[in-house]
Amino acid sequence: MRVAIAGAGNVGRSIAQELIDNGHQVMLIERQPKMLRPDRVPAAEWVLADACELSSLEEADVAGCDVVVAATGDDKTNLVLSLLAKTEFAVPRVVARVNRAENEWLFTEQWGVDVAVSKPRVMAALVEEAVTVGDLVRLMTFRQGEANLVEITLPPTAPYVGQPIHAVPLPRDSALVAILRGKRVLVPSPDDPIEAGDELIFVCTAEVEDEVRAVILGPDSVERTRSSR
Repeated sequence: MRVAIAGAGNVGRSIAQELIDNGHQVMLIERQPKMLRPDRVPAAEWVLADACELSSLEEADVAGCDVVVAATGDDKTNLVLSLLAKTEFAVPRVVARVNRAENEWLFTEQWGVDVAVSKPRVMAALVEEAVTVGDLVRLMTFRQGEANLVEITLPPTAPYVGQPIHAVPLPRDSALVAILRGKRVLVPSPDDPIEAGDELIFVCTAEVEDEVRAVILGPDSVERTRSSR
């Protein structure tokens, strides 16, 4: 993929290096000359420009990018760039960094954001994922399709423990995409049994989260979750 990243601070550079290591072509856009440090990520293309300026984005050929990442430390800048990338350049995928939790509600498809990444939300999700057994934990939201990445760690009492995946009646608009078992990552196949302690990773819409929880953990799990909040 060709990826444009606005913001060449620690976050932007880390994302760039990770993508380059995975074989992608990366362009870093930075408006502050003192932040231009090509030696930090030498394999990236570096551009001195204001990511909120339409002419600068045209010159950088943002329209030719598969993904734009708005990774600056300013939420206003990230929102403006997201909107321009989607509406003016029809970039297929826009990922935006949320710096202040109170601004998270703005980072929606109306502003061109497909995926919003909030540090507080991600950290809270990781904490929940690490300590929660027998409940559904939302790890990430994909705004454009209103779908979520969620995790359930199976307790021994879960109704389908020991049964093959094809026996689990998942609702529409949900899919089991991975099973974490110990140190292994398993790609689910219909005949694979699920085991107590498995971390099941699903993609599903927000509307069917309770249905997924009820199927995987039992019909009374939804009511238990609500009463505990």
